[in-house]
Amino acid sequence: MRQPLVVGNWKMNGRVGEAEELAEAIAEAELDWDHVGAGICPPFPLIDRVAGTVGDSPVAWGAQNMHAEDGGAFTGEVHGPLLRDLGCTYVIVGHSERREHFGETNQQVAAKFFAAKRNGLVPIVCVGETEAERDAGRAEAVVRDQVQAVLGDGKEDVFRDAVIAYEPVWAIGTGRTATPEQAQEMHALIRDLVKAGYPVTGQSLKILYGGSMKAASAPELMAQDDIDGGLIGGASLKADEFIGILRAAVASDL
Repeated sequence: MRQPLVVGNWKMNGRVGEAEELAEAIAEAELDWDHVGAGICPPFPLIDRVAGTVGDSPVAWGAQNMHAEDGGAFTGEVHGPLLRDLGCTYVIVGHSERREHFGETNQQVAAKFFAAKRNGLVPIVCVGETEAERDAGRAEAVVRDQVQAVLGDGKEDVFRDAVIAYEPVWAIGTGRTATPEQAQEMHALIRDLVKAGYPVTGQSLKILYGGSMKAASAPELMAQDDIDGGLIGGASLKADEFIGILRAAVASDL
């Protein structure tokens, strides 16, 4: 059985005091931590503050992005070796906002994925279709291409020690809602893609839902067979909401 994982993506939000207060509330939550994994991905300058706040608690931390190279003349970027020095466990790569606003291609996302693995980080690679792509009937093809860009020729078990997050971009801030059944359908597709080459890894792979999950919607989503937790955006900025999602994750594992 796959233990659920809930990771907060704070995006470009938070100041020092707010970050420490929020991280402390999460780390001190009364939860059955044996039945859920938790992570926080704050903006780069706050990583060390979050790490110092959560300390030896069960809460891990990570980054929202990284460069594909391990160093060099790339002003404004952050490389994998530094993230490891900061004790990061996770790094998000290929988030829909990176793809949309910064033009990241499937190939660039794949390069970051492998840079993360090379540096001992667990990549959380995001995949998902836009509203226009879904309406055009291309949702499955888009997600297949995004997964395949990382899977490559299938000769290497790349998704071992990795996480995939499915985020239906069309259901984020559009007023449209992805049903648990729609989310499950895409999660099952992703799992089948990986299982086709690596049945064991495909079965154990954590696939998170990233479509505006909240405490109220988390129980039904996590009841689906192939949804193993969430990559949480706005709800991760509110301690009670994020802890509520963690509680739903615990319940889904019992």
